[in-house]
Formats: sequence, structure tokens, C-alpha cells
Amino acid sequence: MNITTPSSITVQKTSTSRINDVNFDSLEFGTVFSDHMFSCDYKDGRWQNAQILPYGPISISPAAKVFHYGQAVFEGMKAYKDDDGGVFMFRPDENFRRINKSSKRMAIPEFPEELFFGALNTLLEMDKDWIKPGLGNSLYIRPFAMATQVGVSASASNEYKFIILLSPAQAYYSGDVKVVFSEHYSRAADGGVGFAKAAGNYGAQFYPTNLAKEKGFQQVIWTDSHTHEYLEEAGTMNIFFRINDSLLTAPTSDRILDGVTRKSLLKLAETMGIKAEVRPVKVAEIKEAHANGSLKEIFGAGTAAVISPISAFSHGEVTYDLPKQEDSYAAMFKSRLMDIQYNRSEDPFGWRYRVV
Repeated sequence: MNITTPSSITVQKTSTSRINDVNFDSLEFGTVFSDHMFSCDYKDGRWQNAQILPYGPISISPAAKVFHYGQAVFEGMKAYKDDDGGVFMFRPDENFRRINKSSKRMAIPEFPEELFFGALNTLLEMDKDWIKPGLGNSLYIRPFAMATQVGVSASASNEYKFIILLSPAQAYYSGDVKVVFSEHYSRAADGGVGFAKAAGNYGAQFYPTNLAKEKGFQQVIWTDSHTHEYLEEAGTMNIFFRINDSLLTAPTSDRILDGVTRKSLLKLAETMGIKAEVRPVKVAEIKEAHANGSLKEIFGAGTAAVISPISAFSHGEVTYDLPKQEDSYAAMFKSRLMDIQYNRSEDPFGWRYRVV
């Protein structure tokens, strides 16, 4: 990918970096941000006022439509640094296509490709010192768009703001993750916006997730909205099941996000000769596999967590523990994926994009 900085982006550098105030050995995910951010406005039918400026608060009217009708979308991606100081992104073209797909569904104008990648390239070059080398360290990239038109009439906005933030990150989850198979709440419904990274999708998850946490679980595996018989996603991640030596995951749809990590794992499985089925997955099927010993692993897959092994699941007030696997697929896939991301192995798929 040939990434250049458009001349339309103005750059204002911070006078004093905050990097020396940050303890990179103790980061809480998504709470620390780098020195600079990108901002761009949509007005009069076009994207304009593209600028990179010091990270800080923005001014927005309390009557902006994003607060009243939830017109907002976002993405999650990462930059990595190899042992020689090179900076790489992982499949950023997929994230670009997806944020525009999400935007279209939420009636937000699509963002120009040249401006998107030019802003990313410039930001990462300017704040590359915020990316620490070493497996597990990364710079989380959060592009998002929101409606800024002033007015509380129930209609799509005609003004928007597009922002990119950078946040240094370590491992997202630590320790065992236990999940609840949802029996009442659903993440999304047919014909809705479940496939989009719309802000409201995630806000609606927090209440049922809090209920699960009160019972000692960390996440919810969402089930379909019609019958609650089919398993779809785990929290903000796609979900994989290992039955004996085969993988099983739900197909993407109106309800299920087309995850970049998910599709990468499916491609890795194909090249490694591991059978992977993409089809609807029943709760009853997974419980039966647990009972007969063929259920070996469950793990979530997503940008923030990469791969998150699940140690137990609950359904019908019964908790089912999963055994530790010496030949864990979760560990193997995570290692293969991170070796590509951190430039520690060959990249036969062309997923790795060098920035610096």
C-alpha cells in the first residue's frame, strides 16, 4: 500500500510531549492517549478542515445530534513496532472499508481513502515513540465519526466530525475469562445494525454484561434474538469453538460483525490444514460436545484482545468448565498472528503494512 500525506492536512505539533509522564508498564486499556490526534469536519456536502493537532478536548453543542439520535460509528485497529524500530499496521484496508460500510448504514457520509490513510501515516510517524516494541505492546488506533449538527429534530445530521485517536496498549484481558450464554438479551436483530460498528450496539451490551459480572463472569456470548438457541458473538469479539480438532464459528450476517481477526484466523486455519466450519452454532450442540468431551476450546477473537481463551461458560444457571489444552489452538493462532503483526515471520498474505 502506497501511503502518502495529502497536502490538505494541516499539522500543528504539540509544544511539549506527555510521553515521559506515562508508565508504559502499567497501562489501563484505552485511557492514555498519545500527543496528537486527527480531526476533520463534514460541512456543505464535503469533508474539510483536515488537521493534526495536539490531543485535547473538543467543543461541541449539547444539542448535537450524536447525543440525541446516536449517529456515531467507530473502528479499532493497531500499529506495532518490530525489534528494529519499524512500524506496521495490520490489514488497515479492511478497517477502512468497514468504517465506511458502518457509516453508510448510519447515514453518515463515507470518508475519503486518501485522507484516511494519509492521516494515519502522518499520525503514526509523529507519535511513533508511543509504540513500544515487544509482543503484547501496540498502539491502539480509534477512528470514529459522529453527528455534530445542532438540532434535536429526528433526522440525519448534515454535519459530522471525524477523529482519529492513538492509545498505547498492552494485553486487553488478563487471567481466565468466564462467559455466560445469553438466554434473554441479544446484541442485534435481523435487518438492524449488528454488522456495523455503531456506538449504540455497544452501549446496549453494558447492562446484561454487568448482570453477568455480578455472578462472577467477565463476558456474555450473545444468542440470536428469535430463539436464543444459536451462539453468535462474545462481548465485542467474534467467537470460535474447537470441537476435537476442528474449528466452528458463526457466519457473518446483519447481526454479526465481519471481524478482521476472525477472517484472518479462518485464513490461517486453511493454510495450516485445520478444518474450519462457518455455520450456525447451537447452544445445545456446544453443551453436548462438553458432555461427551469433544469440546476442547472456546476463544474470542478481536483487535483489542487478539485472542482471548475462555475457561468456562454458564447456561441455565449451570457452569461448565473447560480443560486446559497442551496443544491449544488459541495459543497457536495467537502466536502465528502476532508473528506477522510484529514482523517476526514471513507474511504470505500481504496483511502487514509498513508505515515507518
